[in-house]
Amino acid sequence: MMSLFDDDEAADRLFGDLGPDDSRQGPAGNPAEPTYRWRDLDSTTAPKAWRALSGWVSWFVATYRLTTSVVPDCWWRHTEIVAELYALQKAELASYSAIDPGFGPLGFHERLPLAIERLRVETRTIGCVGLQAHRVTSPRLLPHDAPEFLAWAIEPHQPALSDPEHRGHVVEDHLRHG
Repeated sequence: MMSLFDDDEAADRLFGDLGPDDSRQGPAGNPAEPTYRWRDLDSTTAPKAWRALSGWVSWFVATYRLTTSVVPDCWWRHTEIVAELYALQKAELASYSAIDPGFGPLGFHERLPLAIERLRVETRTIGCVGLQAHRVTSPRLLPHDAPEFLAWAIEPHQPALSDPEHRGHVVEDHLRHG
């Protein structure tokens, strides 16, 4: 008998009959839109992705009555907020698939408070709400081609485990998974 708390068994019972050729379907059986990495968008896909996200964010803010302390009016100017909102958009859309028996919306809503808190923290960090105006932020860019890094990167710098059955990281003679 399946336990209500056994996620692996529940997932297998729900989705185990899906074959590798089964395509993901969006709402009402329509093919799901692809998920993009924002940094990879080109001039063809960017306008479509921005329009879809903008419409979804408007719906999201109105539906959940979110204040500017969660989603500032200038949300689209902040990559960290765009990334979080896009992840929420895709998760919400995926939760209403033709193959979902109803757990998707529940899973979305169970995770929603965590995402709202992340948005609140990001909004507070960028400072637009306290100023009541957009505040330009600069990303911290780490050098990936510095000579010191390139010299360091030629070695793995991780101790090899003698027993291949143990997968994880060795930290001070203790096996840590993660």
